[in-house]
Amino acid sequence: MEIPEGFIRRATSTIPFGYELSDIQGWLKPIEEELNSLKLITDMIANEDISLRMGSEWLEYKTGRSFSPRGLQKYIDKTYGRRAERLGITS
Repeated sequence: MEIPEGFIRRATSTIPFGYELSDIQGWLKPIEEELNSLKLITDMIANEDISLRMGSEWLEYKTGRSFSPRGLQKYIDKTYGRRAERLGITS
């Protein structure tokens, strides 16, 4: 059986933001609207255009799914690097 593009393997009991259970056992199906919203907001937060709390609230308003500010921070750090790395600050 071939897995459709964009599907990810389910690794934990928690379903990540932007995905839902699929008909294929052990795989998660992407939700394009949520993934596009997440990309838009994380880009804005990484560029420091908006705050984590504002981004978190906007995501919940737009998609109906919650994403805590702390969880959003962890996602951004993993995706874009920590704030000091993004801004090129060396200690």
